[in-house]
Amino acid sequence: MENTAPQKIAFIGLGSMGLPMARRLLDAGHPLTVWNRTPAKADPLVADGAVLATSPAEAVRDADVVVTMLADPAAALAVADLLIPALRPGTHWIDTSTVGPDTVTALAARLPDGVTLIDAPVMGSVDRAATGELLILAGGDTAPVAAVLDRLGATTPCGGPGTGAALKLVLINAAIGGVALVAEALTLAGALGLPRDLALRTLGAGPLAGAVGRATATGSYFPVALAAKDVALATALAKLPLLEAVHSALTEDPALLAEDLAAIAG
Repeated sequence: MENTAPQKIAFIGLGSMGLPMARRLLDAGHPLTVWNRTPAKADPLVADGAVLATSPAEAVRDADVVVTMLADPAAALAVADLLIPALRPGTHWIDTSTVGPDTVTALAARLPDGVTLIDAPVMGSVDRAATGELLILAGGDTAPVAAVLDRLGATTPCGGPGTGAALKLVLINAAIGGVALVAEALTLAGALGLPRDLALRTLGAGPLAGAVGRATATGSYFPVALAAKDVALATALAKLPLLEAVHSALTEDPALLAEDLAAIAG
C-alpha cells in the first residue's frame, strides 16, 4: 500500500518570509522541525507543535524534505556547511532563497549521493507567503515534493537545476527596476509641480501598472537591503548599466536599507 503519511519537513530560516511559509506547512499537518539563528523566532511554531532544533544538522537528520529560506549566498553556503553532512539518502532539499544559479551549482556539487536539490526561489512578499499564493520558480524535479510546494504557492517549472534561480534574478530585477523607475517618475512629477496622486493614477493606467502597485504596496515587506543584494547578483553576471544605477540608488541612503522597497518611492 502506498505511504500517504505527510512528509517530515525541516525548515531552516524563519525570517519575514520563512516564518509564514513554515506556518503553512505545519498547518497542513507536516511534522515540522525548525532551526533559526535567532531561536525565539520559532516560538509561535513551537507553541503549535513544531520541534526546535539546536542546529541545522539536528533539524535535517530525520527529514524527508528540507526547506531553506536564507538571506543571501553567504548565509546559504554557511548553513550548507552545517546541514549537508547530516542529510540522509533520499532527502529532497528545496532551497527557496534568492542566491543565483552559481550558488545553486556550488551547493549541488557538495551533496552526498542520493540527495536532490531543487532550486525554488519565490516571487511574492509576506502577504502571499501567508496565504500560500507565492509564485515558485523551480529548477529540477519537483514531483517528489509537489505536495510541499503546492502548500506554498503555484509552481512554474523552469528546467534543470539552477534555472529557477536564474529566472528569479530576471523577474526580481525587472520588478526592482520598475519600482525605481516609478520613484524617479514621481520625483520628476514633483519637480514639475504635478500632484503625486495624479502621477500615480496615470502611471498606473499604463504599462507600469504593476510597478506602481508594488511602489505603493502596504502589505509587503521586501527590505531595500535584500533588493540591493538581488541587483548585485544580477550585475555580477552581465553588463547591466541601468541596474547598476538602481543599485547605487538603493544603497545611497543607509537609513532606508531596513525599509520595504516601496520606501524608495517616498
